Amino acid sequence: MNAITEPTDSSDLPELRIEGAVATIRLRRPAQANRLSADDLERLAALIAEVDARPEVLVLLLRGSGKYFCSGYDIGSIGAERKVDFEGVVDALEMARAVTVAVLHGGVYGGATDLALACDFRVGATGIDMFMPAARLGLHYYRSGLERYVSRLGLDNAKLLFLTARRIDAVEMKRIGYLTQLVEPDRLEEEISALVRDCASMAPIALTGMKHHLNRIARGTLDPQALDASIRRAYLSEDLREGQSAWAQKRAAKFQGK
Repeated sequence: MNAITEPTDSSDLPELRIEGAVATIRLRRPAQANRLSADDLERLAALIAEVDARPEVLVLLLRGSGKYFCSGYDIGSIGAERKVDFEGVVDALEMARAVTVAVLHGGVYGGATDLALACDFRVGATGIDMFMPAARLGLHYYRSGLERYVSRLGLDNAKLLFLTARRIDAVEMKRIGYLTQLVEPDRLEEEISALVRDCASMAPIALTGMKHHLNRIARGTLDPQALDASIRRAYLSEDLREGQSAWAQKRAAKFQGK
């Protein structure tokens, strides 16, 4: 069943759209390069929780509006009281049940670099760039963000980006492993569609289970008992029987997530 979840008014808060197995969260402050406010963080946390509660959703896309992907959190609001903190939202995105894809059509700056890094895949268009200005602002970054940078990009690249605030282009983003894929702008949607199609065609129990435990392995927080339980659940699932039958019959599998 398709659904559209909109903010309760005509505001520029992030919106969520769900179409079958695919959900899309879109940032909607193009005039401010999709800069995030405290209200945006609260909204994002609620939308991620909503997607987590929808087992039919297997892929979650994160997009920006206008020229840029996102310019991070509003610098002028750093230190102000808020109901949801930035680190919590990014961590929730990293641990989201669905496979997550950051669609990077434009620049990625500040905290937005970690927001995208928390996604399972980052598909970028040539011409984009990124930088992390925390040290330039006098801001010490939070623990999980530092860990994400190191675990995904390696210590040397994390140091280069954090300690120099150096801006890097799309080619360098791909070289250091920040981008999963780098394509020409006119092929971006084609690549996103192919990635969504591939992920959404997988067996849900195995797909979401392996995504979860791979993230835990990367962080050094793997729970062996939880991993064993996930393996056993998939082994006993109807989906595995269906996958075996489809493979033998050379047809596309029809998984039910059971």
